[in-house]
Amino acid sequence: MEEAAARRDRISAEIRGRTGIDEAMISAVVTTFYAQVRNDPLIGPIFEEKVDDWNHHLEKLCAFWSSVVLMTGRYHGQPMQAHLSLPVRGEHFERWLEIFEATAMSVCPRTAADVFIDRARRIADSLELGIAARRGEISRPRWAKAGTTSQP
Repeated sequence: MEEAAARRDRISAEIRGRTGIDEAMISAVVTTFYAQVRNDPLIGPIFEEKVDDWNHHLEKLCAFWSSVVLMTGRYHGQPMQAHLSLPVRGEHFERWLEIFEATAMSVCPRTAADVFIDRARRIADSLELGIAARRGEISRPRWAKAGTTSQP
């Protein structure tokens, strides 16, 4: 167990050193992004309908993004399960990514923004495909670039 934790710490430190991403930057991206999302006429109402405690939700999202970009293992949840019942379609993912990408570019240096954007596109593809499959719709990845293997 300690060996795995030490390995995770080394990986996280390497990513932080290479990208400049740290927990403060993750928090800035998450809080800035969701402040904008909550006011968005297309996707804001979906979040407002489902999120009762925004402070708790933002903490959970910071843990999620920490796990996604820094490989910290802080998040222990099931994002697909949480999103399956949402009334979302392609246009919702497009808007989510539009806001997310603009936020990452405004909050982060370019190297860090690129990492956040790459991960966001992969997440959007995964959620959109999972939701479409659950509904019996045919879909394909739209956001991640095929054939790229960007590392955090």
